[in-house]
Amino acid sequence: MPYQIIIPKPVVKQLDFLPSTVRDPVLKRIADLKEAPRPRGCVKLKGYEGEFRIRIGDYRIRYLVDDGQSVVVILHCLHRREAYRK
Repeated sequence: MPYQIIIPKPVVKQLDFLPSTVRDPVLKRIADLKEAPRPRGCVKLKGYEGEFRIRIGDYRIRYLVDDGQSVVVILHCLHRREAYRK
């Protein structure tokens, strides 16, 4: 069963401000999370329950996986220097 992808409004704004050369690969990787929420190359983040990240060049997609409800929530899509700030 495919997972539902949830992209909150602040993350949509982050996606809108991505350079065009990065936006298409990022959107493709987000769409791929529907079938495989833990793709090859994803990393479980230490200190964050259920959070993972995918690296795309200098940009990071941080997301939360809820297997019980089959939901993936995109938390951030930022440059690596900004992606881990709390």
